[in-house]
Amino acid sequence: MFQLDPQSKASIYEQVVDYMKKLMIMQVLKADDKLPSVREFSKAIMVNPNTVSKAYKELERQGFTYTISGKGTFVAKREMTRDPKQVETLLTRIYEGYKELRYLGYGQDEALEIMDDFIKRRDAHDSH
Repeated sequence: MFQLDPQSKASIYEQVVDYMKKLMIMQVLKADDKLPSVREFSKAIMVNPNTVSKAYKELERQGFTYTISGKGTFVAKREMTRDPKQVETLLTRIYEGYKELRYLGYGQDEALEIMDDFIKRRDAHDSH
């Protein structure tokens, strides 16, 4: 079950979005599966319903879900695409993090090693 990470720099709604996307990517939630209502989910994870509503709206904006009025929110069918614009945006963000490490005094190899270790730790954490 979902647990908030109070140490995370991500907001609560961002953590909810990431959690739901992870469930979709891992096929725990499949296309056309109904998500819990905002009220049910907010009660289950003990957060404000407005936070869950904001997360659901963001998931829909990103194309991960769709809403049928009066019926609820459902997982969208998604083709795994490799949008070059999205890839470029992500690479730019990664590069910004890399530059920050360099500004902190780490050499190129050290910065890349730190980033690689971080990704491996996160992958191990997310697979649980």
